[in-house]
Amino acid sequence: MIDRLLAAAAAFALASPAAAQEAPSAPPSPGEIVDAAPAADWVAIAPSDLLVMDLAPDAAGKSRRVVIQLMPAPFSQGWIGNIRKLAATHWWDGTSINRVQDNYVVQWGDATEKKPLPDGLMAVPESAYLSERQRGTTTWLPSANGTYAPHHGVLAGWPVAWNADAAWPVHCYGMVGVGRSLSPDTGSGAELYTVIGHAPRHLDRNIALVGRVIGGIEHLSSLPRGTGALGFYEEDAQRVPIAAIRIASELPASAQPRFEYLSTESASFAKYADARANRRDPFFIRPAGGADICNIPVPVRPVAAK
Repeated sequence: MIDRLLAAAAAFALASPAAAQEAPSAPPSPGEIVDAAPAADWVAIAPSDLLVMDLAPDAAGKSRRVVIQLMPAPFSQGWIGNIRKLAATHWWDGTSINRVQDNYVVQWGDATEKKPLPDGLMAVPESAYLSERQRGTTTWLPSANGTYAPHHGVLAGWPVAWNADAAWPVHCYGMVGVGRSLSPDTGSGAELYTVIGHAPRHLDRNIALVGRVIGGIEHLSSLPRGTGALGFYEEDAQRVPIAAIRIASELPASAQPRFEYLSTESASFAKYADARANRRDPFFIRPAGGADICNIPVPVRPVAAK
């Protein structure tokens, strides 16, 4: 009996390498698909579309830089025009991070609300929260979330929702919006926030979205939570000073951050989106069959300086 078991074990050992070679490979994970995407599938982000926020150094003296990609047309261009003017006049220099609400947002601007705004800022109407539907140019995604809109997808690398009449950007993690008071005020763009928690999709079509954080989100999401109402800091010492905010193209070439995103019209992105919606890599037991729009983030990566 023992001899037969040993013989069988020896035969299995001899057969194992061949069997391993014949075994099908595991489906790639979303990260592996992104890593394998060819260079031609990546789109460079122009420095003129990057907003660079430098915070005061942390307690250990380390620099803290946050990079925001501004949203392209057709969305929110009135507010984005204001943001460009605010950055050009260095308006944010010396302002601060004023609000950190757990599982919600980080907000920054003038805590005193008395700093004069530069001339020429546009008063943007509420109708600009929406854009005319971009027919034929939106990439549909396998999204299971129909609660906030009948359709979801990506347009030129950005998460959007739409109905029969209009389209609008959506509040996913890291998206940047414009703070405002009660309607009909829509905000100037001087007060900004970014999402650091579960996607607050109820804000869609109610507040202007102007961009997304693509670098340094950890410098905002890790800040101490505010103890005042809605997470506002109650003391000056709690606020993180903003040293400067600039459009990247205004910085010296050597100091300009470089990023690129995976084209949402590429075959690589289609494979990535399917893999996010139907996880087949070894850890997962059952594919979900769909995904919330905010669970299919568009891959963005830094590019080394040449």
